[in-house]
Amino acid sequence: MVSLPKRVPVLINYTAKGAKYEKKPDSADLDLLKKIAALPIPEEVPALELPDMQMRRVGRMQPAHITHVHHFFLARATHALSGLWRRATSVDDPRTRNMLLFFVEQAIWGMSVLARYVPTHYSQVNQYLSGVFYVASQIVDPSPWYILDGKLKRLQKAFGQAYSVPTAASITTQDLAHLALPVNSIDYIFTDPPFGENIYYSDLNILLESWHRVITASATEAIVDRVKGRTLLDYQQLMSDCFVKYFRVLKPGRWMTVEFHNSRNSVWNSIQEALQHAGFVVADVRTLDKKQGSFQQIVSGNTVKRDLIISAYKPNGGLEDRFKIKAGTEGGVWDFIETHLRQLPVFVSRDGASEPIAERQTHLLFDRMVAFHVQRGVSVPLAAPEFHSGLQQRYPERDGMYFLPDQVAEYDKKRMSAKEVIQLELFVSDEASAIQWLKQQLTKRPQTFQELHPQYVKEIGGWQKYEERSELLDLLEQNFLRCDGTGKVPSQIHSYLSSNFREMRGLGDSDPALCAKARDRWYVPDPAKSADLEKLRERALLREFDGYRDSKQKKLKVFRLEAVRTGFRRAWQQNEYATILDVAEKIPLDALQEDGMLLMWYTNSLTRAGRQS
Repeated sequence: MVSLPKRVPVLINYTAKGAKYEKKPDSADLDLLKKIAALPIPEEVPALELPDMQMRRVGRMQPAHITHVHHFFLARATHALSGLWRRATSVDDPRTRNMLLFFVEQAIWGMSVLARYVPTHYSQVNQYLSGVFYVASQIVDPSPWYILDGKLKRLQKAFGQAYSVPTAASITTQDLAHLALPVNSIDYIFTDPPFGENIYYSDLNILLESWHRVITASATEAIVDRVKGRTLLDYQQLMSDCFVKYFRVLKPGRWMTVEFHNSRNSVWNSIQEALQHAGFVVADVRTLDKKQGSFQQIVSGNTVKRDLIISAYKPNGGLEDRFKIKAGTEGGVWDFIETHLRQLPVFVSRDGASEPIAERQTHLLFDRMVAFHVQRGVSVPLAAPEFHSGLQQRYPERDGMYFLPDQVAEYDKKRMSAKEVIQLELFVSDEASAIQWLKQQLTKRPQTFQELHPQYVKEIGGWQKYEERSELLDLLEQNFLRCDGTGKVPSQIHSYLSSNFREMRGLGDSDPALCAKARDRWYVPDPAKSADLEKLRERALLREFDGYRDSKQKKLKVFRLEAVRTGFRRAWQQNEYATILDVAEKIPLDALQEDGMLLMWYTNSLTRAGRQS
């Protein structure tokens, strides 16, 4: 026996002779509702018991006590919907029957207790919250014609002229896990995959599907669901399987667009890892502002308000064939980079300003190159210092981005017409992002420690809890150079001072006044010295990683992510997959899932070592 909350009608809205009126329910209205409530439930109404689900455990579903599908409907709606459903299913012609069932379906959510009363809205049609089961304190019980009257005309317009030929399908609905399409047959793919645990798709489908007496087979549903025991790694594996199918049917050299929304970096990293594992190369990531947020976006303070649009391509046969010959050599690295740079947009303008292209920056080019090698089971022949040095020697750089020689002329021309260059927003949350932020600051203006420190303190408010906090002086000494005020003033500082201080203009690089002004300013080193610094820093990071590896601690509460990244890279080079997996066991699962590179090393090492996630 289920005890449902008592619902009392308080207001009736009705139309008579074309005019709208409102009144409080009188005794005749209440008697009529009692008679309807006493009628037996029609057989068309599904009495399916709801499975255990996340939406039943939290929020407004708990006080509603809904345990079966028919509990979603008040007595009047129950009989009205069942009558409509009965009429629709009794039609003999399959095409007409399906159109009428589609028509009646449009009223199922709107006639359930999920329909909220929203007095500020002009219409009370379909005022339920999308993407969630939510029973408000005040609901509406509309008549079917109130919801469906306007839809009938649109139904006639939509289906009146169109007629499908049964033997010639133009649209196919398939499970991506069993995609029946030829290899290399598709020119372009747009996909909007499940967003981790933002929406419980199969659970939401129950309300509509139960009327058809069918239920989604959810065993392979790509979702994170704590109630069903679906972890983030399960989700990543399912998404990877789906992207493998996409990769198989897409033609070489063609593109796929992925629309994605999630508030958790771990889910975003899982999507990226799944894409790369399938063989795709991510070329561009943009934000899409939908203006109107979903229920989850509105109520969750930490939820990202914009969707991401990911552009990825399937490498053409030429690159793959060449890579098989050059794999594991420097030639293979630069062949990939040259091919990848050619795929990236050259110039992006927004409101007349030049927008930075993150994928053309050093760290992301390095990450894409590493991922391309790892996903193909090939050792990465260049460490970060050698890669950065080679990149600076081979390709022209503009505004922190790298271009092919024939692309840079186009960029320069369009850059001249832009009113400004928008700075790429950096959120400092760990050592790597702190170094990128410092590079951005010092490239614009060489500064002293005293000038940088108050800015740095403001930026590190969102530092990850498990990441060892980096001191500003340590970051500066390991990654940048300081002018001691003797000898020649470095060109980076000389250029800045002569451009921004009138009294410094025209002074030689050894002038005492210029040297005094330049003293103690930190600056971004030139490529040769930068590579030397990176090598020294890498050796220090590897020493720290060796300490983590040899530590007897079962779990590391605080550590340097950069040391783990560098150590994983070396271990992969040396085929020490067990080392990666053993150290991964010592760091928090959140840290592993929140970092795209660590996740990539880890999942691929699982495969190589023959272990299960």
